Order: sequence, then C-alpha cells, then structure tokens
Amino acid sequence: MKLPVLAFFVSCFLSAQTQYPKDYFRPPLDIPMQLSGNFGELRPNHFHAGFDLKTNQREGLNVYAIADGYVSRIKISTFGNGKCIYITHPNGYTSVYGHLSATIGPIQDYVKKTHYQEKAYEIEMFPKPGELPVTKGQLIALSGNTGSSEGPHLHFEIRDTKTEFVINPIFFGFDQNIKDTKKPTLSSLYVYPLDNATVNQSKQPLLVNMALQKDGTYLASKVKTNGKIGFGINAVDTDDVSFNKNGVFNVSTFLNGNQNYNYQFNTYSFDEMRYINAFIDYYRYKKTGQRVQKLFMKTPFALSIIKTDSLRGIISAQPNLTSMYRIEVSDYFGNLNSITVPIEYDTATPLVPEEPVTSKYFVKYNRDTNFEKDNMSVFFPAGTFYDDFNMNFDVRNNKIYIHDDTVPVHSNFAITIKDSIYPESLRDKLYIGKGTSYNGTIRKGDVFTAKAKILGTYGLVLDTIPPVIKITKPVEGKWISDQKKIEFTIGDSLSGIKSYNGYLNGSWVLFEYENKTRKITHTFDDQYLTEGENFLKMEVVDNVGNSTIFETHFFRSQQK
Repeated sequence: MKLPVLAFFVSCFLSAQTQYPKDYFRPPLDIPMQLSGNFGELRPNHFHAGFDLKTNQREGLNVYAIADGYVSRIKISTFGNGKCIYITHPNGYTSVYGHLSATIGPIQDYVKKTHYQEKAYEIEMFPKPGELPVTKGQLIALSGNTGSSEGPHLHFEIRDTKTEFVINPIFFGFDQNIKDTKKPTLSSLYVYPLDNATVNQSKQPLLVNMALQKDGTYLASKVKTNGKIGFGINAVDTDDVSFNKNGVFNVSTFLNGNQNYNYQFNTYSFDEMRYINAFIDYYRYKKTGQRVQKLFMKTPFALSIIKTDSLRGIISAQPNLTSMYRIEVSDYFGNLNSITVPIEYDTATPLVPEEPVTSKYFVKYNRDTNFEKDNMSVFFPAGTFYDDFNMNFDVRNNKIYIHDDTVPVHSNFAITIKDSIYPESLRDKLYIGKGTSYNGTIRKGDVFTAKAKILGTYGLVLDTIPPVIKITKPVEGKWISDQKKIEFTIGDSLSGIKSYNGYLNGSWVLFEYENKTRKITHTFDDQYLTEGENFLKMEVVDNVGNSTIFETHFFRSQQK
C-alpha cells in the first residue's frame, strides 16, 4: 500500500473524523466491564476483532442484547467463536456475542429445531429480519467457554452491517466503562538493516539499548548505518482494572519531526486479518514467541490500518547529518510513551555478517512458482508470500521438504504426491499430512493433492485405525431415571474426526461436542425416550472413512 505524502495526511485526517454513536448501546453483561483482550490485539494469524470480556472465570453469566434489532445469524462451531449470535441493529451496526454456553428462549428454540432438521451439531443459520426480534437489554444467551476459547469469557464485536468491517467497540461509548490512566509499555526496540545495509557493524537485526529519561520517555543508543534501515518495537498496553497485557491502539513514527508511518486500530476487514504475519517480525515470533511490530514495509501489503509515506517507513541515513527518529505509542485515552533514536551515517566494516544462504531456490512473492522432484511437487500461486526469499526444497525418504514455518504464508499452496508404494486397496486410507496432522486431500488414481498454509515437511500418511469412543459413565443394562445427560469421549490418533452421530431408539439425537475436552454430550429429552428399555447408538467417522460404532442399552422411567 504505497501512498503519496499528501494521501497519507488526508487519510489520517479522515480517519480521525469518523463519528460513532456514544449512548446507543448498553454493555452485554451486567457485571463491571473488564478486558482480557482488546481490539487489534496480536493473535496467531489474526488481529483480535473485538473485546474479550471477563466473566469472573465462570460460565453461565447472563448475556444481553446491547440494543434493539434482530438475530441475523447464529453459528454453532466446535472451533472459532463456538456458539455465537449476531444481532443486526437499525442504526447500521451488527453486534456479535461468542463462546456462549447456551442460547436462551426463542433463539434456543430456533437453534434446536435447526439441529434436528440438519441432523448436525455444527450449523449456521440466517434468520430473516422478522423471525427473531430482540429488544435492548433482552436476555439472549449465557456466557461460556465454547470454540477456541482458552477460558471462560465473552467475545464481543461490533461490525458495520453493510461492509462487515469490524470496528473497535471503544468508539461506541464503552470507554466510559473502562478506567485507564496507564501509558503503554515499551519493552524493546529493534533495528533492521535492509538491502545489504550495515547497522552498528551488523548485517543482522539488532536489539537497541534504551535509557529511561526523567520525563518518562526513552532515549535509544545511537544507531549507525550506511544504508536503508527499519525499526520494530515490542509494546503492550494495560488499564487500571484488568491488568492483562493487551494490544496498543496507536503507533506513529517521525523522522526529523515529519510523520512517516502510522497505524491505529479503528476498523478493518476480515480479509486483512492474516496480514498480521507481515505486520510482525514473523521469524522472531516463531523462534522466540515475541511479537515485534515492524514500523516499516519492506514490500507493500494491503493492511488498511497502516498509513505511510512513499518510503513506507524505511529510513536512509545521510552523510554528515544526524537524524532524529521518534516513536510514539498511545492508547485510546491519550496515555503516551515514546522513544527517540539518533541515527548517524557510518561506513564502519561490519563485524556481524549476514546469515549464510544455504538454499538452492529463490521465490519471488509476486510470481507463480513450482518446484518438482521425483514423484512430488509444490505450487505457490503469486501472492502466497509477503516477500521474496531463499527457499529450501527437497524430496527424500518419501517426504517433501518445503522450507520451514519461520516464513509466513498468506494464502494456500498446493502439494501433489504420486504414490508408488501402497496397493490400490489402501489408497482410500491415505492423506497428505504434516507429520500426522490432516490436510484435506483429493485423490485421483495414484495422485494425491492437498492445500496447505504452513511450510514444513509433508508426506503421505496411512490411516487404518478407527476412532475411539469411550462412555464416561457406563449405563449398560442399568436404570438411569435420574440421569439428565449421557457423555462420551471421542478421539482419533491420525486423520482426525470428521463426523459423529448419536441415535436413541432409532432417532437421531443431538450430541454437543467440546473440542478442548473431546467430550460429546446428549441432554435427555422425553420426546426420544421410551418407558423401560432404551437403545443408544453412537457412530464416529474419521477423515479417511474409518468408523467406530458404540451401542448400549439402558432402562428409564418417564419423569413426571
């Protein structure tokens, strides 16, 4: 995203002028608002799309509609936001409530009916505007820990209904519910030599020392270079109540007083989420777990929150001139921290050389690329990567080696393997996997193709092992009239579970699946039970078609 200087300032001005309603919405919970995650926080392969609201480490708190509207979408998934409700409001916005443990009232009736119509736990529904109306403050659900949640909380978003761009909820008056007098924390500063430059006698990225000044700002050690450089920071933000290390709201950089790079977490689209892997120093993240936010673009990428000049934040030192570079990091409430970095031209001989290049192949990010050896190949469409790089590629011992996962991938690439080892009778049980992890695989005769988004080592994996089903509390031949639920643990050691279905007295019944515990649970419903003996069947199928069936019977008297 290469913007001329004028466009940079106009864009920043227009962004600052956007107005959002401040008193239209109420909080979705009736406990004090505390954040365990904020908008734009850096997450694996995505920016966080909303607020994570603490629920006192509990499930089952009441969740309310933040304004009048109608339920426009409901999604029940074992991953992502788990059980999730979307409410469209007449003022042009949609609110989202995720990781729910249960929906309530007419919404729950609608969901249950759809489960049984589709005979599936994972479903997605799009009610019409008049089907599920809600009013401001109406109880719609209970908070939970479903999907990819790592603990009980409510995931909450606000989106533009028309564009589906996510918008920072802080703009809608929720700043009144959060107390924040703390400025962001700057824990480290890195400098990156670009285009064969040397910086502080190194051709590799360096950690720059910072000294705290009396006024609370930081002064960095002098950076000496003979070419183009860029900077990166490790920064987090906290508020007065939550104490979680959240993402920063705004970062601006200035060279000799002129702004040259800025990003602010206002709004963005879901199509932009994966650009986080270009936004951070991905190599360092994979090696250390540290997310350093780069303040330059070596190669332009289309992340709309970034506003920059024609040099994309890249700095060139000038002979006989010391430049002053300043980084300002601030939160929504105006708390600000900054670093000043003196930059000086220097031609000293490098003491630390570039990392040696051992690969035989070179990939250009904007060109289609295909590598092939023996019976295996990999194809990268243009745009698969963010930058050009030297790639390691090889085929040996029936494996295809495609570099390693220290290089980020933006979109799918294709792996093709022609099998000459397994008999035809076993080929339906083969898939392409990274280790044993499953990648959706298409077979045509003896040729297998799969798409992937992670570099690494792949090969054909044979899976003839059926899934495992274990009942948590055996019921075989027992009277269980007082038991409200029946629960199983299911698992698969190789390709993974594709489907699970339970049948009670010959009728399909709903089992809810929790991927974190691998448990499936059915809550008994008199509609599907009979007086006396009942027969239960559970069938689980993995991704290559291996199946396991578990059958049992129990006795039950109808409850009055």
